[in-house]
Amino acid sequence: MRLLSVVIITFNEERNLARCLASVQGVADDIVVVDSFSTDRTEAIAREHGARFVQHAFTGHIEQKNWAITQAEHPFILSLDADEALDETLRDAIMMAKQSDADGFTMNRLTNYCGSWIRHGGWYPDVKLRLWDSTKGRWTGINPHDRYEMIAGARIVHLGGDILHYSYYTRLDHYRQVEYFTTIAAKALKEKGKRAGWDKRWLSPVAKFIGAYFFQLGLLDGAEGLTIARISAYATWLKYEKLRELD
Repeated sequence: MRLLSVVIITFNEERNLARCLASVQGVADDIVVVDSFSTDRTEAIAREHGARFVQHAFTGHIEQKNWAITQAEHPFILSLDADEALDETLRDAIMMAKQSDADGFTMNRLTNYCGSWIRHGGWYPDVKLRLWDSTKGRWTGINPHDRYEMIAGARIVHLGGDILHYSYYTRLDHYRQVEYFTTIAAKALKEKGKRAGWDKRWLSPVAKFIGAYFFQLGLLDGAEGLTIARISAYATWLKYEKLRELD
């Protein structure tokens, strides 16, 4: 059976961290919290739950997660965000995965939005590759949207159960995250030489709304589905508007 390290990056996550850490108790053989100098009770909560606590300056989501991997005691790693937790089915599946010889494991993520579980609009099943042999891959992507990429030929298996994602407690939380993420995304696009033409600024948001609300059936999530589609469209516009301002 392989030994498992759980790696979590944090910054001021006292609202979420205890739930995340409790969900991996009995599954993890090692838990490390890599923190970018929180000013709340994040450190105390981590230590109360038996996690190792390491501080490291934040230079980007991808960069921080790749550095965090180096702090794990074991190469077999489960990566979680502090606002995520394992459901019981996924806990059992991960215990079985520790006995498997597969290189990586995907799993579904189910998001809680302002108290409601969202199953449409492109938010579910939201498949994530979060459990892997860290010698066979690395975090890539464009900040803040990271993804784990494994080497060619790696064998990947899908696990049952869900990562429970407690994303936003209020709409204001959502708008704050949009403001934060779009700034990062615009700068990353600028560094890659991308431009924000009129089509990107005006057609992309419309396409985003129509896709999420109608084609991906966000309308079945009621008022929350409409809110998510509208804010997602706004975020798309804001990202390209900020990119335009960087020109």
